[in-house]
Amino acid sequence: MKFDSVCRLCSSCCPIEAEVRDGRLVSAQRKSFLAPEKRLSCPKLAAAPDIVYSPRRLMKPLIRKEDGSDFREADWDEALDWVVARFLHHREKSGAQSVAWLRGMAADWGAPWDYPNRLMHAFGSPNTIGNGSICFVGREFAHSYTYGSMAFPEARNARFIIVWGKNDGNTALGAAEAVSYAREQGATLVVIDPVQTALARQADIWLQIKPGHDGLLAMAMIHQIIEEKLYDAEFVERYTIGFEQLKEAAARYPAEEVAGRTWLAADQIRQLARLYATTKPACIIDGNGLDMHREVFDTTRAIAMLRALTGNLDKPGGDVLPQPIPLRNLQLKDRLPADSVPITCDYPLFNSFSETWGNQVQGCLVDAILEETPYPVKMVVVQTGNPVVTMADSTRTREAFCKLETLVVIEMFMTETARLADVILPAASCFETTQLNRFSIRNNPMYLQDAVIPPVGDTWPNWRIVFELGRRLGFAEEFPWQTAEEAIDYQLGPAGVTAEKLRQNGNGLRIEELRYEKYREQPFKTPSGKVEFFSRRLAEAGLPGVPFAEGLGDDPISFADQSDSYPVLGISGSRNIRFTNSQFFNIPSLLQGGAGCVVDIHPEDARHYDLQEGDRVRIESPKGGIEMAARISATVRPGTVRIAWGWGNYDPLSNLNTLTEDDRRGRVTGTSTSRSFMCRLSKVQKK
Repeated sequence: MKFDSVCRLCSSCCPIEAEVRDGRLVSAQRKSFLAPEKRLSCPKLAAAPDIVYSPRRLMKPLIRKEDGSDFREADWDEALDWVVARFLHHREKSGAQSVAWLRGMAADWGAPWDYPNRLMHAFGSPNTIGNGSICFVGREFAHSYTYGSMAFPEARNARFIIVWGKNDGNTALGAAEAVSYAREQGATLVVIDPVQTALARQADIWLQIKPGHDGLLAMAMIHQIIEEKLYDAEFVERYTIGFEQLKEAAARYPAEEVAGRTWLAADQIRQLARLYATTKPACIIDGNGLDMHREVFDTTRAIAMLRALTGNLDKPGGDVLPQPIPLRNLQLKDRLPADSVPITCDYPLFNSFSETWGNQVQGCLVDAILEETPYPVKMVVVQTGNPVVTMADSTRTREAFCKLETLVVIEMFMTETARLADVILPAASCFETTQLNRFSIRNNPMYLQDAVIPPVGDTWPNWRIVFELGRRLGFAEEFPWQTAEEAIDYQLGPAGVTAEKLRQNGNGLRIEELRYEKYREQPFKTPSGKVEFFSRRLAEAGLPGVPFAEGLGDDPISFADQSDSYPVLGISGSRNIRFTNSQFFNIPSLLQGGAGCVVDIHPEDARHYDLQEGDRVRIESPKGGIEMAARISATVRPGTVRIAWGWGNYDPLSNLNTLTEDDRRGRVTGTSTSRSFMCRLSKVQKK
């Protein structure tokens, strides 16, 4: 039989059709608006049965033996009772705030983010922490402070597309198909990326920008558009505030001044500004390449302002504002004590810009464990994440997780983080879990991630683990739901939609017709009701009201001040579509045929270091060193290398985050630069 569902093997949440025979998942196919022969295939989805039925899956709860040497199997009652006892122990000894819940991306950011927030807030701790300071949420914050919510590029209907710091061929195939379709209809494609990705090779214009300097390019484009009066004067006059302040700030960034600092030519910058402003409709696809730099907030604000300045906001083929689904807020934040302070208290605007995103500066957790600031954290529950590998400065992160008195991990597979745990709770896969994903509640249409097979072995869906912990902690009234469907129906009550109705509409349910130019009927969701080129909220908080009004500041590349000793610019590698962050490197079918764990080195640098294809290379930064095989490639500039990311769980000697730092963070979002850093190379001599 075939079932409609959603794949959550990565954050794209692609609608799929799953085939099941005799209760086993046989295959799954992405849905697409393209003809079958033009669709892009996802190797992870093709390997879904290998993932679901992998012999390496965790099938039973595990409790560390009393001598600390290894784990023993346990039943769920014993494991959950053990975890609950530790919750209560730490609350009694150190206060509820000494317990934190750290979320990775694997369980999704919709209802599976709401549930642990509900649990922790009922328990009395404000410390449910996500990874949004380095992934997506910092950009959403910037969009929201500019025009009230995050805009979505409608690339399929665009005539001009800028892909800025993103490579959807490796991350979001539905978006990549939309770009491909638009190009077939005659759209112009511009890619801004320091690496010549496959998408960059297909582009009409590729701008090989210096990492971390995207904000300067955006401000130079703004200046050029204003200087030549290419902006949408009617939109600016009626629907924005702060134009004069933006004009004044952007005047500091003429193309000639910015060119050398960004590795671009002044003529390239002017050409891009003119094409973007005059080719309608145009959209900008911004991505994770912007996220992992200290200045992600102002960089994304400047890019957001380009959309509004040119009149491409909320237009067909432009960047469209969402029509969110009416929901009940499940998080119970009002249950926290009035004097409750999260460990992310240094970032109050980021903590509070959204009703549900909450606390997202994950580096603060390491501070609270090691330095006990603003107070000590003693226990952490890690839900579907692998921070020892994926967080910056892995050496310091590992030190923190080793110091914890209690570590609980919810996970499908054994990870480097799980190896340190006291208890491991085995999670069901997305094909075994019914849930409401964030992409389906932030905008129409809605899809249900529907369990197409029962949980394999003695695994539980994430929702069931959280609900049962809540009930055992004494919150039976807060967690009355016995099924995922009951919780979904409650959350969707204001929308008049149920899980069953979503199940009956497997190709998507739209509860409101798509509308454009909504600002003509209702104000933007900002304090002024308009697009805010100047933000009074930021100014009153002592921050620049206009992006980069005070300049770029310190060099955004990590260890730039040590470039004499570390002369090579390292770039955190692209996200290989075969894997998701540090996941699935233990699946043989996904390892076969891939590039493997390699560092891309320009031929000129390979000659300088006497390197041949496949030679082992040692890469060092002030934080530590790793080893990888060399791949000689002109995809990078001379003097730069691209280093494979995510392999630290497969091979700890290849953990890129051994090289990255979390010492210096952005003032607004707490983001550290982990995408680009100075390093040095040496050839590993054969023994």
